[in-house]
Amino acid sequence: MAEIHQVAVESLDYEGRGVARYEGKTIFIEGALPGERVTYSSYRKKPNFEMAQIGQIFKSSFMRVQPKCQHFGVCGGCSMQHQDARGQVAAKQRILEDNLWHIGKVKAETILPPMHGLIWGYRQRARLSVKHVIKKNKTIVGFHEKRSSYVADMTHCEILPPKIGYMLTDLVQLMDRLSIRDKLPQIEVACGDNVDALVLRILEPLSRQDEVELRAFADEFKVQFWTQTKGPETVQPFYPLDAPALTYTLPEFGIEMPFAPTEFTQVNHQLNRVMVHRAIRLLAPQAGERIADFFCGLGNFTLPIARSGAQVLGIEGSAALVKRAAQNAAHNGLSANTDFMAMNLFEMDEVALVRLGKFDRWLIDPPRDGAIELVKAITPETAPKRIVYVSCNPATLARDAGLLVQNHGYKLSEAGVMNMFPHTSHVESIALFVRED
Repeated sequence: MAEIHQVAVESLDYEGRGVARYEGKTIFIEGALPGERVTYSSYRKKPNFEMAQIGQIFKSSFMRVQPKCQHFGVCGGCSMQHQDARGQVAAKQRILEDNLWHIGKVKAETILPPMHGLIWGYRQRARLSVKHVIKKNKTIVGFHEKRSSYVADMTHCEILPPKIGYMLTDLVQLMDRLSIRDKLPQIEVACGDNVDALVLRILEPLSRQDEVELRAFADEFKVQFWTQTKGPETVQPFYPLDAPALTYTLPEFGIEMPFAPTEFTQVNHQLNRVMVHRAIRLLAPQAGERIADFFCGLGNFTLPIARSGAQVLGIEGSAALVKRAAQNAAHNGLSANTDFMAMNLFEMDEVALVRLGKFDRWLIDPPRDGAIELVKAITPETAPKRIVYVSCNPATLARDAGLLVQNHGYKLSEAGVMNMFPHTSHVESIALFVRED
C-alpha cells in the first residue's frame, strides 16, 4: 500500500499546479492551491520531483471555489476552475514578473492593471475531438481528458459560448446518425458576430442521408457547417451557403474583420477589444509615422494602428493571412496607409531588417516561440523608439525582454497580464519598451 504524506503547498507552478516539498523532493500537485495542507498521490516519480494529484484537503485556501463545470478534473480543457478568478489572475501576474526577473533579469517600471473579461462562455474558437467508441456503441464529442489521448465524455462545456457549449449532447446524437461517424475525428468551432461555424474534418465523403441530417441540424440550431477533407485549403462551406460571413468587430476603431473559420483569431473576442485598446494606447501611433506590425495575422492590430493616420507595414509568415489582411484593410477603407508582406520572421537578420527601412514604432505579436531572431537583428540604425510586445508565453517574452534591455538600450516601461483564457494556465501579457536616443 502506498504511503500517504501530508504536505504544505507553497506556490503555483506555470501549469497551475500546487508546489510542495517532501524529503528534498519537489511535488507538483494538480488541484492544490498555495496555503493548503493536502495529501497527494503521485502518477510520475523522478529522482528530484514527482507529479501528483491532490488527495485529501486538511487546510483549504480562501481562494478555493467549487468548480462550475461537472467535467472539471476529467476534461483537460481547464486546469484552474477550483481557484477564484481573481486568484487566477494574481497567479498569472506573479508568473509574468518571475519570468521577467529570473529569465530576462528585468523588471517593469510600472505593472499594468490586469485586463479582465468574461470568465465563462468566452471561448469563441475551439477544436473538439470526435470519437466513436465501438464497445459502447456511442460517439463522444469533447476535449481530450487530462494527460490522455481519450476524449472526455462531455454533456456541456462552460467556457464555450452557451449556444455551443450546451449543444454537445445534440452534436453527439447527430454524429451517431452519420454514416461516417468513425471517419469524422474533429469539429472546429468558430463563432462570429452573426454566425457560428462548425468545420467537420471528414475522411470520407458524406452520404446523401448525411447531408440531409446536417442540413436539418443547421436549420434547427442556427449554425453553419463547413467541411475539410485534407489541409486548410480544402475548407469550404457546406450549408447554408447564404449564411452571413464570419466577422468580429473592434467598435472603438470602427473596424469589422471578416475571417475564415480555420484562420487564426483571438479566442476571446471581448478581451481582444480590451487588448487592442491597450496596445494602441501604449504604442501611441501618430499620423505620418511609419510603423511595423510584426506577426500581423489578419490585421488585428494593423488596422487600428492605421486609423491613427500612420503608414503601417504588416508582416506575417502565412501568405494566406497576408492576403486576408489586405482584404480586411480594403474592407475597412484602409488600403491607402497599409501594406502587407509575407516573410519568415524566424529567419530575420540585420540585413533583412535594414531592407525593410526605418520605423518609428513596432508592434510585435509572436506565437509561443517569441521573436528572438527579430530582436537580435536590431541595430542602432533600425531600432524604433517604442516597441509594444504582445505575448502568449511569458518565458519567451522574458528572454526577448532581456535582449532588448541589456543589448539594445531599451527600458521595460510597462508590463501586465490579460486573462485571455480564464480557468487555464495560459498567461497572456503585454509589455512596452522605450528607447531613449
